[in-house]
Amino acid sequence: MNALRSVLFYFGYFMALLLSALVLVPVAACLPLKARYRVLHSYNHLVLWWFRLTCGVRVEVSGREQLPEGACVLLSNHQSEWETIYLQVVKRPLCTVLKQELLKIPVFGWGLKLLEPIPLDRKQPAKALKQVLSVGTQRLKDGFTVLIFPEGTRLAPGTRKKFNKSGAAIACRAGVPVVPVAHNAGEIWPNDSWIKRSGTLHVVFGPAIETTGRKPDAVIADVEGWVEDTLQRISRTPRPPLEEKAPADSVGV
Repeated sequence: MNALRSVLFYFGYFMALLLSALVLVPVAACLPLKARYRVLHSYNHLVLWWFRLTCGVRVEVSGREQLPEGACVLLSNHQSEWETIYLQVVKRPLCTVLKQELLKIPVFGWGLKLLEPIPLDRKQPAKALKQVLSVGTQRLKDGFTVLIFPEGTRLAPGTRKKFNKSGAAIACRAGVPVVPVAHNAGEIWPNDSWIKRSGTLHVVFGPAIETTGRKPDAVIADVEGWVEDTLQRISRTPRPPLEEKAPADSVGV
């Protein structure tokens, strides 16, 4: 049943990409930045709705009302493609820190580029870190919320990696709060399989963590602790102890 549901989902998924290529991206390219969000995010809303409908998924979101009115930094665990689509639409305007290879994907990458993300070359971590600190801080000052996945890559449910502090660093520089996000999307939309699973997908937004007068190390420790505690509560897959440490100059994307 899950396989049949997944085939149906991908049919609509690729139809949505076709619609984006023929209509949404050309229209968005003619609009100012903030108007592009309304146009291009219709693709996100369509995919999210179709996923719930075809794959028998129930999405439970809690804590979204805690998002601050102004700019902030969203720091989320990273398990699948689902959260990259969903978190784009929770707050506007939003700028995502992502690996530059994503911008080369036909249609999907074109749309991302129109939203002016912060693309990073992970082969040059020192340069990438400087870029996210300078550009990310300026985007926050311009009123954009910044989305970062501090683990740096997608991890299968039940695995852990130390959070990188770059997101906390730009929040401290700009004096904006950090909002931690935890979800179990990888248990429903696996990263290593095309077959989607039915069930309940949980997304939890934590309380905003103030950064004024604080060090990035202390802020990211609070974020990681909250995310891990929440994952232990919402995950069906047991959480392991932390073993792997991220290099000091790596950047979460």
